[in-house]
Amino acid sequence: MTLPAALLLLGALTAVAGPRLLARADWPDREPVVALWVWQCVVAAVLVCCALSMTLSAAAAWHAVGGHVFATAPRAVVEAYALGTAGPWAATTALAPACCGVWSAAMLVREVVRARARRRLRRAELRDRAPLLPGEAPGSDRLVVLESERADAWWLPGTPPRLVVTTAALRRLEGRRLDAVLAHEQGHARARHDWLLHCSAALADGFPQVPVFAAFRAEMHRLVELAADDVASRRFGRLTTALALIELNEDRGVFGPTPAAHADVPRRVHRLLTSPDRLPAARRLRLTATAALVPALPVLVAFVPGLRALGG
Repeated sequence: MTLPAALLLLGALTAVAGPRLLARADWPDREPVVALWVWQCVVAAVLVCCALSMTLSAAAAWHAVGGHVFATAPRAVVEAYALGTAGPWAATTALAPACCGVWSAAMLVREVVRARARRRLRRAELRDRAPLLPGEAPGSDRLVVLESERADAWWLPGTPPRLVVTTAALRRLEGRRLDAVLAHEQGHARARHDWLLHCSAALADGFPQVPVFAAFRAEMHRLVELAADDVASRRFGRLTTALALIELNEDRGVFGPTPAAHADVPRRVHRLLTSPDRLPAARRLRLTATAALVPALPVLVAFVPGLRALGG
């Protein structure tokens, strides 16, 4: 029963080393989309390690489970996993990750339910503040303009989605700067960043004592904004996008000596104005491919005894 323990150890090492390596790297701010992918692969590897350890422990602890897991496996493969020599901790090793998995699913469902409730409230507010125009179909995809003294714009996911902008933003932003803000919000929508935020929030809320999940949530919030900034800057230029961010947030106190909310906006503006060029395409491809191997590693480790038995 050393294989489930080895998988748990591999998951713990990934959870510790992955965030540290990403924190020391100099490329995530230059390539936020690649960084989003790498973070997802790191967290997926941790979850795969736990799932495989749970499965093998359950197969060793309960004959019925082992019969289903290894139903079509040759006898040599079954003997290689030594299912008949399960120790007293096999059931615990199986039940603990299983409970964590059920809890994670419950947290994700709770997060999605809460998000939908928030969307319903915001959509009800939109219907009150911006009713349908004569002849407009209820399900039409439209830009919603709200009367407000606060400059703001946001994308409201759902069916149908809504791109909302306030009259203050329309007055303050002109021409390409307004287009850059709208392109930023559309970048969130096309990449479905809301699901990344839901998943990261569910893991962080469900396991508040696990640092990798807290870091995952924080980085998802930061990187999705950088990725959307890049969508806008590729269409309308870095300077235009930076000026649009400044004008949209200048009355929120984020550029003062003690910024409160939206404290990341100055860093985003600085990045747009000073960030070096993107990484070469070959390096982006290498990073993407290497990250994809991270969750594949525990699968290979789990198959090692079986492959040895077949090869022998």
